[in-house]
Amino acid sequence: MIFRPSNRNRLFILTAVLALTGCVRDVTEQGTLPYGLTDRTLWTTSRVIGSPEPPPRYRLRRVFPQHTFENPIFIAQDPNSERLLIAEYGGRIYSFLPNDADAEKDLFLDWNRRVSAFSFHPSYRENGQVFVFSPTDPKLENQKDEAGNPIKQLSRVSRFELEPRSDPPRLRPESEQIIIQWPAGGHNGGEAIIGPDGYLYIATGDGTSTSDREHTGQDIDDLLAVMMRLDVERPDPGRAYSIPPDNPFVGVPGAREEIWAYGFRNPWRFSFDPVTGQPWVGDVGQDLWELIELVSRGSNHGWPVMEGSHPFHPKTKPGPTPIVSPVMEHHHREARSITGGYVYQGDKFPELKGAYLYGDYSYGKMWGLRYDHDRKEVVWHQELADSSVNIVSLGVGRDGSFYALDYDTGEVFELARRPEPEARPPFPRKLSETGLFASVKDHRPSPGVIPYTVNVPFWSDGAAKERFLALPGETRIKFNKQGTWEFEEGAVMVKSFTLETEEGNPETRRYIETRLLVNEDDRWVGYTYAWNDEQTDAVLVEGEGRDQTYQIQDQRLPGGQRSQVWRYPSREECMYCHSRAAGFVLGMNTRQMNRDQDYGGTKDNQLRTLNHIGIFQKPLEKTPAEYPALPDPFGTDADVESRTRAYLQVNCAMCHAPSGGGNSRFNLVYTAEPDKVRLIDESPIHDTMGVANARLVAPGDPERSVLYRRLMVRGLNQMPPTSTNRIDQRGAELVADWIRHLGTESKLAAKAPGATF
Repeated sequence: MIFRPSNRNRLFILTAVLALTGCVRDVTEQGTLPYGLTDRTLWTTSRVIGSPEPPPRYRLRRVFPQHTFENPIFIAQDPNSERLLIAEYGGRIYSFLPNDADAEKDLFLDWNRRVSAFSFHPSYRENGQVFVFSPTDPKLENQKDEAGNPIKQLSRVSRFELEPRSDPPRLRPESEQIIIQWPAGGHNGGEAIIGPDGYLYIATGDGTSTSDREHTGQDIDDLLAVMMRLDVERPDPGRAYSIPPDNPFVGVPGAREEIWAYGFRNPWRFSFDPVTGQPWVGDVGQDLWELIELVSRGSNHGWPVMEGSHPFHPKTKPGPTPIVSPVMEHHHREARSITGGYVYQGDKFPELKGAYLYGDYSYGKMWGLRYDHDRKEVVWHQELADSSVNIVSLGVGRDGSFYALDYDTGEVFELARRPEPEARPPFPRKLSETGLFASVKDHRPSPGVIPYTVNVPFWSDGAAKERFLALPGETRIKFNKQGTWEFEEGAVMVKSFTLETEEGNPETRRYIETRLLVNEDDRWVGYTYAWNDEQTDAVLVEGEGRDQTYQIQDQRLPGGQRSQVWRYPSREECMYCHSRAAGFVLGMNTRQMNRDQDYGGTKDNQLRTLNHIGIFQKPLEKTPAEYPALPDPFGTDADVESRTRAYLQVNCAMCHAPSGGGNSRFNLVYTAEPDKVRLIDESPIHDTMGVANARLVAPGDPERSVLYRRLMVRGLNQMPPTSTNRIDQRGAELVADWIRHLGTESKLAAKAPGATF
């Protein structure tokens, strides 16, 4: 079926164009209208400072500011000198002297392949050998063979040798000896290290970017999703290695005898325990869990039957050995992409000696744990640091330094003790103590706290919301036309929720929660306050959050009443949606803010008012009508596809975006090009929810569309996966209506496989 706008919609053509490109008001009218605010009143009453919990004992502090790198991916120290070596993902490895601020970085290897990691031979001082893990060859990306098929990429581990008597040290590219190759295609793992037993261990991923599409995780007939163990000192004729005779699958029919352990999704960094010699692995999870695993001979780490200790695809045939649980797992509320580390042995932090230290790429956190190998349990676990660093790799210096690389900024950091904080007032335990409200009882903000509204609210179980922006002193916002805005230290976003105690009667609304999103110490933190029954104040909710049940009068239901569970989110849950990939502050962007706001009797476009009072670091270059805006999902000023995409942007794209936490392949960002969305007529890579011939979106058939069905359930398989206990019937019907009318006029459908509907 081809969707065509109704006659009524045709009458709104001009309005629709303006709604999609900026404010509906005429540009010439802007100069004659009063501003919502005539000048800026400074907010000087902020007491939202510090934290209700003690800060972590450590922090990540930048070091070697004279050097930055392009997508640094691995760090290690040269066994022969004080030099540190850092690999860039693009294929270069550099070395530099850490204590010489004037020293240049020197090229250690310039290769024509990508690099994930490198390691030194235990006899490096004598033989100068280095093992390099390469996930792919950039020259072959998007290339096709003579038949027009994509060229299959291979990951590889190679051995290189030093240039004789080179100073600074440098590897000879022509000395490359390929040890082993296997198919690449997404989760490639990324490390190869000679273990304490003298054998080379190599960790590989499942070779996809999804949920083990190749069904390899539990198979032992290929080299994907495994840890290999190879003898590179005594190779067989015709290849660069032999099989250690005690490998667990030697002589097993159909098995790859190189395998030492299996069932990994994407093992990102491993190292050896100095006591037992076992490998510690940081295994990047899928939907909900990040994993720390301890590997032993023949161990099966469960993927994809399990995601850690939780069922994922339980009907998948398991491998030949029992599944073992991880040593530690982190929910995606607090970690999104784990980075494995090392058992610390240095003297710089004696209190951490013997603890396994690891981090998270997405949230910038670091933890330490102690494991009792006899009792086989974790006996101590603690968050060590909370930073804004994209921790892609950790490293250890011989002086006891513990390093972290930031993949995005190209900077090097090290673990440091946090200085004693300056004396500060206690963190406000009541909303009335925050300095945000002149009267909490009347919900009247303090002078300088500015109300705002967004074009498309996030669904919050039927609650209505009021929003405020609080910028301390003369701090300002860095405006961004397309992306999120940037804020200075101390900025606070305020959102208060009200529920109707009688369904459909706004007069019965009661405040139940006020959430704060605070920019402090170069990171965003979420706090939530629960209102009291008297509606006079709200009290800070404990860090782990809580649920509370409200009784709602609803005459549409038998008995005329229903129970509604309201979730007060934990600190980590707040950042589940307010993630780095989503830009942290979800509502403060041009497309959401480009609309009118009532400033106490005077209505004005928010961009125009904020620009007039000097909130932006630089004056806006255009009028609001020339900036983009999201359309109202439930209005009539835009076509149904644009309105649906706006709804999905706000309710789904915080995860289903590039580098977001959603690991399905589709991209729901409103500005994503149609061929990047990958939603229409695509097969789901997760649960089909029992639907035959299921599609993410099946044109014309909402019931066969997993996207729609996930919106229509709560509990297992629900979307969004957090912060909601009620179905958004109106939003789901919008999506269903779009699916029913989806046709060739759809930009997304035109880019779908086949596009024959």
